Amino acid sequence: VQLQASGGGLVQAGGSLRLSCATYGLTFDKYAIGWFRQAPGKEREGDACISSPDGNTYYADSVKGRFTISGDDAKNTVSLQLNSLKPDDTAVYYCAAMRAFYIGNACLRGMDSWGKGTLVTVSS
Repeated sequence: VQLQASGGGLVQAGGSLRLSCATYGLTFDKYAIGWFRQAPGKEREGDACISSPDGNTYYADSVKGRFTISGDDAKNTVSLQLNSLKPDDTAVYYCAAMRAFYIGNACLRGMDSWGKGTLVTVSS
């Protein structure tokens, strides 16, 4: 399983970004997939994930209503739309996956396979 995140950059507070994760060696009906962040000096935390095989989505409270995760089976990609960005959202964002079934919001707690991160910087 391989994952490759892209789309990070510098944005002003209130702005938007769309992160994309190309996945290889997995199918969405067998793998939960999520986006996680790690800010400087902080532990990595889950922002959003999609459980398998039901495709239910889960979000951390801090991003509900602002971030949207979506998967494209045909393209084997998972995206994270980030809206209303805040300086506190500055972090390296990672996409990750885990073979699992019906794990619900546990997909926010961690995954087995990780891609390299993409840096999002939100200026005030």
